Amino acid sequence: MKLFQSSLKSFSKISGSAWNSKILTASYSSTIKPLDRATLTIRNGPVFHGKSFGANTNVSGEAVFTTGMVGYPESMTDPSYRGQILVFTQPLIGNYGVPSGKEKDEFNLLRYFESPHIQCKGIVVSDVAMEYSHWTAIESLSDWCKRENIAAITDVDTRQLVQFLRERGSSLSRITVGEEYDADEDAAYDDPSSVNLVHKVSTKAPFHVPVPQGKSKYHVAVIDCGCKENIMRSLVTRGADITVFPYDYPIQKVAHHFDGVFLSNGPGDPTHCSVTVENLKELMNTFNGPIFGICLGHQLLALAAGAKTLKLKYGNRAHNIPALDLQTGLCHITSQNHGYAVDASTLPAEYKPYFVNLNDQSNEGIYHVSRPIFSTQFHPEAKGGPLDSAYLFDKYINLVKEYKDEKTAAGIKSEGVSPLFLDVVGNERVGVVPNPQN
Repeated sequence: MKLFQSSLKSFSKISGSAWNSKILTASYSSTIKPLDRATLTIRNGPVFHGKSFGANTNVSGEAVFTTGMVGYPESMTDPSYRGQILVFTQPLIGNYGVPSGKEKDEFNLLRYFESPHIQCKGIVVSDVAMEYSHWTAIESLSDWCKRENIAAITDVDTRQLVQFLRERGSSLSRITVGEEYDADEDAAYDDPSSVNLVHKVSTKAPFHVPVPQGKSKYHVAVIDCGCKENIMRSLVTRGADITVFPYDYPIQKVAHHFDGVFLSNGPGDPTHCSVTVENLKELMNTFNGPIFGICLGHQLLALAAGAKTLKLKYGNRAHNIPALDLQTGLCHITSQNHGYAVDASTLPAEYKPYFVNLNDQSNEGIYHVSRPIFSTQFHPEAKGGPLDSAYLFDKYINLVKEYKDEKTAAGIKSEGVSPLFLDVVGNERVGVVPNPQN
């Protein structure tokens, strides 16, 4: 260790100050404290023994798995994982540490996280890296989980666990920390599908994210069902100011002030958002502008159109899922995180399937045959990649531009959003409880 540290100092002197300050940010410790015993129990299923590297807390939720090889900070802070215990199939997790959860970009959006705090209830890994190395890292995965009060278990055979989840389906599970495992402690399991998780992650009051220096061309209303930071970033980088509303806000009453409406991602069963669905039904009857939905927003749009949704056996959570564009015949590699899907066979005649999942043939998008309304189940904004389908944001902004131009050509003066309103609202989510255990 001393030899390595001496070599590191010599290398830094030769390479210049930039290397000293950032590039070789790392954590090297000569001693690692022994980890406490931990147990992962699947309801009516197997028990996995391992070691705890997170908070000393017992949690339960729905065990789901992701096959993404990178992007664990983004996944863990994605509001769509609220109420779930996240299993990583990538064997080694934590080797590049955790970046700052406070650093923001030029849009006042989080630079590295998808929300300010960890959203999943716990994580399960095969092999955790207690030491890390990356120029953006400020702490270890273990320290982050402890600080955020998140249960975390390592030394689990995630191959066996994922095989069980694929055969049985996503299952209720419990992480128990302690030297002695007591089966009675696992009698009760929290079922996230039984509650409205969107209410927990959505802002409780509107907030505004402007394009810097007043260079915006459009203004889009975003329905926050658990909106990821990079979705908002994908809109403002394309010249659209955004005002973000709570998931149950009567958007149909104010939509005429905006150039488009966007429906965000979010967690849980879409049928819990019945108020949002009713608002969208009225919106589509009174608003002729572009509407774009992603993930849960896609499902809510389909419900408002009259279609039905269904729960998938184990969902789709990965960065490498092929989705076929049924209009062009092109296949895109997509990032996904969802446990529910739209039943394409229930779509009304005015809506058509847009994309289809080439792995399980589930629906991945819909579009209206004559109006600027479309949605995708996957995430075209994926941070952690891939970006094959990011062009869908360009498509949406082009529709926003066309709608605005058509109103101007028809002599319809846009009412716009009151400057007083924008001065009053804040610039970040309001009233969202950070700790997913609450």
